[in-house]
Amino acid sequence: MILIIGDSHCQYPSINDQIDHAEQQTGSKITSVIQLGDFGIYQKELQKYFNGTKEQCFKRPLYFIDGNHEDFWHFDTLIKKYTKYFTHLPRASVNKIDGYRFLCLGGSAYMDPINTPPGAVITGENIEKCLYHNSQDIDIIISHDCPEGIGVPGTIGFEYCGEPGFPRSREVLDKIKPKLWIFAHHHKWYVAKEQNTQFFGLDVAYNGCAVLDDNFNVTILKHSVNENLGLTQRFHGKEDHLWPVSRRNKWKIKILKLLIKIKLLLKKS
Repeated sequence: MILIIGDSHCQYPSINDQIDHAEQQTGSKITSVIQLGDFGIYQKELQKYFNGTKEQCFKRPLYFIDGNHEDFWHFDTLIKKYTKYFTHLPRASVNKIDGYRFLCLGGSAYMDPINTPPGAVITGENIEKCLYHNSQDIDIIISHDCPEGIGVPGTIGFEYCGEPGFPRSREVLDKIKPKLWIFAHHHKWYVAKEQNTQFFGLDVAYNGCAVLDDNFNVTILKHSVNENLGLTQRFHGKEDHLWPVSRRNKWKIKILKLLIKIKLLLKKS
């Protein structure tokens, strides 16, 4: 049984907490964990957790796709440095995990300079590589962002980003026609179905997870665990994204918040 978990934003201990909870609730052993982006690839947080006085590790093999909140300037270096703890699933790659063939697509649609820094945005090249695959070789799509047009509600405070979903996602859906498409990014639980594809959106890692059995059945397990606010800080509001805030980024965040407020005021006027 595979445990699938949403945005962890450097809350690494929550993953083991959810493994324990899933095994208790299902009575089955979790064999692998797939994390759907915003894992928390940041040097300071990785070093603090994995290179502390007591070595930390995950209870099961962990695979992850990149989100929009990672250190993309040092991403390749960091995933190589910590490769014994987790495995990155590159964009547009197909990976076989516990018998399932997953098409993986990290990143997200463009939001703004802070939430989607260089390297975070899904590119046309990423889409073309996804479309290159034979649909017969893919069982499930996992992505950080959701596909367009499936009804995922927008997040309060991010109305300026437009409707949820990344461009050209419908092309991928129409070509691959997966049985399941599972995503995170929006910090909310969501379930929908379109033709033969079932969609599942996951909340943040410290609010629960999903488990995937051997027959394409997905079960949502809502279970809140304590988040370690010492590792991350909230941007603004309870529904917003989390990421480590360095001193050099604080002024950028203040400016961005001001620009967002001005943009919303202009829309209302």
